[in-house]
Amino acid sequence: MRKNKVQVISLGCSKNLVDSEHLLRQLQAAGYTIEHNPQRIDAEVVVVNTCGFIADAQEESINTILELGEAKRSGRIGKLYVMGCLAERFMADLVAELPEVDKFYGKFSWHELLNDLGKAYRHDLAGERVITTPGHYAYLKISEGCNRFCAFCAIPLITGRHKSIPIEQLLDEVRHLVGQGVKEFNVIAQDLSSYGLDLYGKMMLPELIDRMAQIPGVEWIRLHYAYPTQFPYDILPVMARRDNVCNYLDIALQHISDPVLTNMRRHISRQETLDLLARLRREVPGLHIRTTLMVGFPGEGEQEFEQLKQFVREARFERMGAFAYCEEAGTYSAQHLEDNIPDEVKQGRLDQIMAIQEEISQEIQEAKVGQTLRVIVDREDEDYYIGRTEWDSPEVDPEVLIDKSLPLRVGSFHNVIVTEALPFELIAKPTKTLMK
Repeated sequence: MRKNKVQVISLGCSKNLVDSEHLLRQLQAAGYTIEHNPQRIDAEVVVVNTCGFIADAQEESINTILELGEAKRSGRIGKLYVMGCLAERFMADLVAELPEVDKFYGKFSWHELLNDLGKAYRHDLAGERVITTPGHYAYLKISEGCNRFCAFCAIPLITGRHKSIPIEQLLDEVRHLVGQGVKEFNVIAQDLSSYGLDLYGKMMLPELIDRMAQIPGVEWIRLHYAYPTQFPYDILPVMARRDNVCNYLDIALQHISDPVLTNMRRHISRQETLDLLARLRREVPGLHIRTTLMVGFPGEGEQEFEQLKQFVREARFERMGAFAYCEEAGTYSAQHLEDNIPDEVKQGRLDQIMAIQEEISQEIQEAKVGQTLRVIVDREDEDYYIGRTEWDSPEVDPEVLIDKSLPLRVGSFHNVIVTEALPFELIAKPTKTLMK
């Protein structure tokens, strides 16, 4: 066990990761040696930042805590602390069932951890983070919580009402990150569309992104997790006008059938969804849309599922993920709707949807063969440099495998020519014209 060392283990989404990065900066300033997601557990203090969104994530969090409890009993670590969404959602149960944990903190009370370590929270460092991603990109969380209350979603039960972070605070954070070498900003929130409503009385995402784009050193801005209902259309001219705002939008649509959308409490219709997509593509040429769809939600019969399949064929999403409905305790659907579609039917529908999407992805990728694209290089392996285009978000989207015919710099932008396409990867060679 290493004295004066704190290891932080982050589970779940990128929003959790940002919290961990803020905590790491506070610990670093307090004089601790810090590690994030270490291969070897050996610290005086270990902090687990948990996810509580769905059953699989909850199970991963519990298993991690139990493993660390064994490490504590064997003397390999000292104190064990747990924070994050799982602790926020199930605090009382966890305290009763996991006595090996020294203390639990909710998603918003992790500042208390510093006090319990005998350190003070440094308000002057509130906008600073220890970046745990590759140094050239970072996530920027612009709000917490959600006011939408979709029938299937537990997020509002965990994070509460939507709460925006002030624009000036975010711009200061961006400037600080640029000073650390960050070039690419992946803007995240549970609901980007509502940004600013609580603070300014109107949707302020367009102004935030426009002002971010003017900060020297900001090369790419990518938008994640917009909500389709009451979409802030004023963001579209900003995307079209600003070269460093990527032609990329992550917007979860969930379904297209009116009865299912009503059951989901999405407050949008099939036709409104189609009109939204048409306007997005019309106003931002070259836009790549990432969406998420759900199969097997209560009320999805064969007719509704056939509508969803046809929607996927016609919409031709550049990026798409899907998952099968799983009932979450405390949500509207768990309390008021019967989960009567067998698991094997859900899985079959999921397989069908993803098979359709794989064919579409292959066709979209093949259309890029022969094009010269600007990529950022994330890393180098034995055979390739691994990069991404403006249409590829880290960890979830396709990558570009670039041959080593020319030396490239990790963390820098380069021009490549696409030579081959796979459904979820591009093969490319570098050009002699290098980017900064």
